[in-house]
Amino acid sequence: MRIRDLLAVEELRLTLLAGEEHLDRSFTGVQITDLPDPGRYLSPGELVLSGLMWRTRPEDSERFVRRLVEAGVAALGAGRAWLGAVPDDLVRACREYDLPLMEVPVEVSFRTVAETITPRHAELRDALGRHRRIVAAVAEGAGLEELFALMDAELRMTGAVVSATGAVIAGTLPDTNTNTNTNTDAGTAAVPGARIGAGAGRGSGGEAVAARLAREFLTAPRLPHVVRTPAGTFTLFGVGREHRAAGWALACGGDLIAETDLGFELAACVALERGRMEEGRRVERRLAGQLVALAASGAGDQAELGAALRTCGIGPAEPYRVVSATVTGPGAAREADPAALGGRILEELLRPRATAAAVTPDGALALVPLAAGAVSGPGGSSRGTASGPGRTAPAGQAAAGAAGSPDRADGGRPWTADEPAGALRAGTEVLAAGLPGLRVSIGVSAALTGSPALRGGLEEAGHARRLAEARGGGVVTSDEIYTHALLLATVPGDVRRSFTERTLDPILDYDRRHRSELLRTLEVFLDCAGSWNACAERLHVHVNTVRYRIRRVEELTGRDLSTMTDRVDLFLALRAS
Repeated sequence: MRIRDLLAVEELRLTLLAGEEHLDRSFTGVQITDLPDPGRYLSPGELVLSGLMWRTRPEDSERFVRRLVEAGVAALGAGRAWLGAVPDDLVRACREYDLPLMEVPVEVSFRTVAETITPRHAELRDALGRHRRIVAAVAEGAGLEELFALMDAELRMTGAVVSATGAVIAGTLPDTNTNTNTNTDAGTAAVPGARIGAGAGRGSGGEAVAARLAREFLTAPRLPHVVRTPAGTFTLFGVGREHRAAGWALACGGDLIAETDLGFELAACVALERGRMEEGRRVERRLAGQLVALAASGAGDQAELGAALRTCGIGPAEPYRVVSATVTGPGAAREADPAALGGRILEELLRPRATAAAVTPDGALALVPLAAGAVSGPGGSSRGTASGPGRTAPAGQAAAGAAGSPDRADGGRPWTADEPAGALRAGTEVLAAGLPGLRVSIGVSAALTGSPALRGGLEEAGHARRLAEARGGGVVTSDEIYTHALLLATVPGDVRRSFTERTLDPILDYDRRHRSELLRTLEVFLDCAGSWNACAERLHVHVNTVRYRIRRVEELTGRDLSTMTDRVDLFLALRAS
């Protein structure tokens, strides 16, 4: 309640004697006291009512008021019954210390004033008690799911923690198909731990809401930020001080702009729990870093490497993929450690599975456990070499000794062979849409088994990531690197441009001057493996037109398209462009 509101209650007939500029100051409760030094019993924001029995001489007023101000009291109500009037020295002291002072008439008891105020604060006190119970539970170790259960039970509020990559970390989001407002208790389709584009339920309404909230979180000029979706209204609060690309948002059901203190308090609870989770993750990152360093150096024997693999949660017969990631662009350049940012983003992209990323000078690396049967052959190599990465096996073909691998507790069942790449692509698309200045490049190895395959997997994931970097970001899997694309990716950009310009510029110049389609014809001709008839059919022209155009290309470039060498040169020039 505000001082202005209390003065407006006609039956109290209160008179303001000091503090006219503080009429909109609020107070949270009432304390009645006549102690000369009541400071230890007062709480900030209270209205103090006093009968002035403590005043025996004028200088007592200054001491009493000073104690009230030190305690953070909002205002003082002085009764006239004891002294017959409010003394001038008390008025002067209140003005000196900038404390609002109200005169309470003799015929109005303090109890009447308190009873007028108390009902209006009952709801506030109840809410404050509920908030404190939630904070206390989190401080004592309650996890995120317990936090959201308490939010529902104590505040009747729904919500979820959403990562910047579109994963639901905890809580629930409604399915857009239910058309249910999120700040009600009606039945909503929960998507706890949802990952856009990964596994069953792809494209569900709940995942669409998560994707929308992630994009809004990334693009919001400031937080908190209200988002209105077909499934309802949400208010987004930032969690902690993490870079937004690796950050979390607390999405509370409803518009809480008028109650931001509540949202900030809940977001602080989420940040506290994330900090606890981060403590355990640091140990996992250190173990992953030791494993990667050991495998990359080639110094350790297979027994030592196998033991290090097991400390990272991957058994000798369990399949896995290696993922390599880098983050570049203006958004990453502002970070003190862009490589560490890449690791944090990679971990968020791989949610809901708890995967620790090691940070190396060449980027971030993570090993992603897979479900049994993801690779064929003992040792995880279909190429028969000790260090060669294994290939994805047909469905139902299990790795030796890996059958019956239980589901993991860090995010449900293990990934299938193809799911990691799908999840990474979906997450990077969300980041690219929300933070166009940030370029995330990711390479994914083939499915592997055992420690002998790890070094080759690290190299393969690195090659795939460098190809992704050459493409301007995105996700590249091992299947894409065993082509001419990998060779082109290893050629410096200025060399590629020079080769392309020298080879194709004559054709481009001719097309511009004559509005012809020589370049398009060359592309289709090579795509049709040099078949005149197939090319003519694709272009919907006569075969003689194709012959004429190809002859003109040969004249302009000095190449002979009947030879494999010149065909390869022109093909690579087209791909490099």
